[in-house]
Amino acid sequence: MLAQLRPAIILLASFTFLLGLVYPLAVTAVAQALMPEQANGSLMRAGGRVLGSRLIGQPFDAPKYFWGRLSTTPQFPYNAAASSGSNLGPSNEALVKAARARVEALRRADPDNQALIPVDLVTASASGLDPHISVAAALYQAPRVARERGRSPDDVASLIERATEDLQFGWLGQRRVNVLRLNLALDGPLELPAVSPPLRLPSRGFGPSPFRPLRP
Repeated sequence: MLAQLRPAIILLASFTFLLGLVYPLAVTAVAQALMPEQANGSLMRAGGRVLGSRLIGQPFDAPKYFWGRLSTTPQFPYNAAASSGSNLGPSNEALVKAARARVEALRRADPDNQALIPVDLVTASASGLDPHISVAAALYQAPRVARERGRSPDDVASLIERATEDLQFGWLGQRRVNVLRLNLALDGPLELPAVSPPLRLPSRGFGPSPFRPLRP
């Protein structure tokens, strides 16, 4: 009996040591050596403080800030410990109600803005953690933010362009704006690289959007 158990015990101990200790330590060491920023959560810091992560959104609802996507994670929005979507179908009344409530909130925050609302501003992502919005969604909010902060529209548009991330690997997805990064730049603790020429708000509308706009 012992002769039969010995190989099993040796294999269990060996693989526990290799896969439970050596492998995790090796992966951690390689990650810290080659990509320390990503391995530590892609954190954004200013003044010696951690302000958030580039990968996880944060809720904003004050008019002076850009708003991100809706989040349906349990307990509180953008709960990274419980990433999930609403799992509501397009015909579900609760989904329609949530979208209409967001439309009304956006209209109340900027009643003079009669442009179509990009759909990513009134829907949640599958993860509930999406830190990005489309460029069209950022430009839609730019007049409100500029007015609330007493800044010129072109100045705010320039910040949007600096916070815009290009296509993944140069070909995948679309250009997108990191909301937390943009709001931190508005408040001052985060410096964004300059772009040339700066983006200017169009005089009418906000140009083509990859999202289907939603009317209230």
